[in-house]
Amino acid sequence: MKQYVVDAFTDRVFAGNPAAVCVMDRWLPDGTMRNIAVENNLSESAFVVPESGGYHLRWFTPGGEIDLCGHATLASAFVLMNFVDRGRESVIFDTLSGKLTVERRGELYEMDFPAYDLKPVAVTARMTEAMGAEPKEAYRARDLLCVFDDEGTVRNMTPDMERVAALDGLLLHATARGRDTDCVSRSFAPKLGVSEDPVCGSGHCHIVPYWSRTLRKEDIVAYQASKRGGTLYCRMAGDRVRLAGKAALFSTGEIRIGE
Repeated sequence: MKQYVVDAFTDRVFAGNPAAVCVMDRWLPDGTMRNIAVENNLSESAFVVPESGGYHLRWFTPGGEIDLCGHATLASAFVLMNFVDRGRESVIFDTLSGKLTVERRGELYEMDFPAYDLKPVAVTARMTEAMGAEPKEAYRARDLLCVFDDEGTVRNMTPDMERVAALDGLLLHATARGRDTDCVSRSFAPKLGVSEDPVCGSGHCHIVPYWSRTLRKEDIVAYQASKRGGTLYCRMAGDRVRLAGKAALFSTGEIRIGE
């Protein structure tokens, strides 16, 4: 079985967020796909099967299946458009989060994702202890979003992963207003077996609605300030978020199962 590894939200390898993409004729057992994700040891491995003129897409972290993943969706579209179904300019994925469309726009791949409805929650001592800094605001949807006054606080924080795992929410996102972009952020997912997600697309379905409302603008340029780093070009569209980014192919390989 052929597997591609793509660095998403970047135009060069060794940056952005790497995702493994397996394009298959039929589904493997769930346990096998999870074992492949564990073996890859990336934040996500994507599995794609063609169906009804489109594709069915599932995402697995080393900790199990997840309901939404941005960078692995971008990577999957990049693989399909450039190596599997060349000439295609858009693709519709059937996923656990409904139909997701990806369109090629020049060098960018633009995804149409659902925006999370953020609910304000109290800032707690547990949050401060987990991140080593006190957020000024906090919000919950699928994930926990913590907002800080200073970009440097987000860039320099060294969270305690055991304490992060004890917080509410599937992932933890820390964000602040950016100096060179509209916002910066970092994303942590110890509950999924991933300490820090280098560039989290689904996280920006939390981050972008907050900054769009706060900055009173629809178009948001977001930078994920992990060691690898990555840029997302985002736009709010009602209850949807458009997330666009570039991608670079790192490798292709063969997975051998049962040989």
